[in-house]
This record gives sequence, structure tokens and C-alpha cells, in this order.
Amino acid sequence: MMCSVCKPRYLIRYLLGLWLICLSNTSYAWCWFNCNYAKTQYPIVLAHGFSGSDTFLGIVDYWYGIESYLENKGATVYVTQVSPVNSFVQRGEALLAQLDTIRAIHGDPNLKFNLIGHSQGGLDARYVAGVRPDLVASLTTVGTPHRGFDWVPTYSSNAGLDALNSLLGGGVQLLYALLGNNNPVDMLDALQSFSPATLAQFNAHPVFGKGMPGSYCGEGEAISQTAAGPRYNFSWVGNRPVTNLYDPLDASHWFFSWLNDEASDGMVEVCNAHFGRVISNSYRMNHMDEVNQMFGLTSPWATDPKMLYLIHANRLKNLNL
Repeated sequence: MMCSVCKPRYLIRYLLGLWLICLSNTSYAWCWFNCNYAKTQYPIVLAHGFSGSDTFLGIVDYWYGIESYLENKGATVYVTQVSPVNSFVQRGEALLAQLDTIRAIHGDPNLKFNLIGHSQGGLDARYVAGVRPDLVASLTTVGTPHRGFDWVPTYSSNAGLDALNSLLGGGVQLLYALLGNNNPVDMLDALQSFSPATLAQFNAHPVFGKGMPGSYCGEGEAISQTAAGPRYNFSWVGNRPVTNLYDPLDASHWFFSWLNDEASDGMVEVCNAHFGRVISNSYRMNHMDEVNQMFGLTSPWATDPKMLYLIHANRLKNLNL
């Protein structure tokens, strides 16, 4: 006697239902076939950029949908939070402390991490990698201005500027506290961090400069030898300031793109973002598309930003990282 579910009409209904489930939740559907696609040896740590946070108002993730997308494929992911407006040294020290805390949670004093930093978060990660190479297995920067911005002036400390910095900084800190990031801010130190002079000195340092290209728009060393062993270096960046007319952030990217002399993601020139092995500098993405903002309103003609992180996680996995 033939089972009812095996009859053609029931089989068709079953397959149709399965197909609809796959459409409604593709992230879990993929995991049915390859749950360990992003299961790296070391945890992935996502470090936010300038004016960022782990979440805003406790609701909107900076890395919109990326953390859960990776976790659904087997990755262990941590999202850190540092000062939204400060130098990469101060932010890097805060990031370093959080990595040590994660180590303690795992109970593994030798645990390393795959750091992925967006924008200034890439500079924070480079600082950590220089100070504590024992913490870093790989370092990936996304849309990071490694050479600074020509339009950022160099400041000398004086009483007037310090007073103004304190006044404005208090307002900025209050604003970000309301948004969910109550870390101290320093606007002048933040601006100094983006100065070409500051970053030229940082890049020339024999430790902090590891992974930087020897020539503009070139590639840096894919593997840096450090006091704690080899470290893998990667980077990528978008090259389109405007990608989705429904995205309100695109207007600011269009404005800032006029301050640049070459193709950019609306904030960072593509060659400025080169570090280590350059995965690509031609994604149809702007600066915030690189973290799937705003609310996933990216170019309909581009690769899903979440997929870039998934593929990269698999890349790290295949390197035993």
C-alpha cells in the first residue's frame, strides 16, 4: 500500500511548503546543508567605526544583521563598543580590555581573535595588534582611512580650543549616552587621529605599520610576522557614494565624496583603504553600506554586504583561523 505522503499531489505540496520555508528564512535554510560554513577556529570580533556603537537605542545594530548572519553559519561573534568620538589609541585601549575580558570568559589565556574593524575601527584594531599581538590571529579593515583625510587640519593644543572641546564634547557625550554609548569622548583627539601627519607616523612605525602597502594603492603584506607569530591581514572597500535613493544616508556620502580626489565610498578613497591583502576596492557600496546600513538599504545590484562577511569568515576558516 502506497503511503499518502508519497502520492504525487502530497509530495508536490510538501516540496512547495519546504520551498516557502526556505524563502522566508534563507539564513537558517543554508545551515541545514552547511552549518559550519563560518565556524572559524578563533572568535570573530566586530569593531565599530567613528561615531558608532554596538547598537543604537538598544534596538538598531551597527553591524546590521551581520552578527546573526555569521552566527547562523557557525561563527562565534562578539561586537565591541568603544568611545564613539576619540583617538584610535584611546579606542584601541578600550577594545583591548574587552578582548581580555572575552579571553577570561572563555577561560583561555591564549585565545586569539579575528578582528574586523570598520572605518576608524580598523585603526583601533591595528593599534591592538601592535600593542598586543598575542590577541590577534587576523586583522581585517573595511573602509578604513589608513592614510587619513587631507581635509582634516592639524591642531595645536591651546586654552581656547581645549575649552571649546570640553564644551562641545560634553554635548556630544550626552547625545551618545542617550543613543546607548556612554563612553567618554574627545573631539580634538578624534580629529588628530584622522590627520595625515598622525597616520603617516603611525604607518611608518615598525610594529604598527605592519600590513601597510609600501606604495600608494598597492597591497601590504598578506601575512605579518609578529612577536606572537604570524598575523593575516585583509581589507576591502566600496567605491560608490550613492547606491540607493531610498537611503537617507546617501546624501551625506554624496556631499563628502566631493572632498575626495578619487573614487571613494563617499568617505574614504579606495586606495586610502588598502591594507594587507586587498579583497576588493570595487564593491558597489558606500561607507555605511559596508556594514549593511541603513537598515539594509544597499544597492539592489550589489552583493549583499552580509554575504561578504560570510565569505570572509569561510576564508578565515579555510586558513585555520
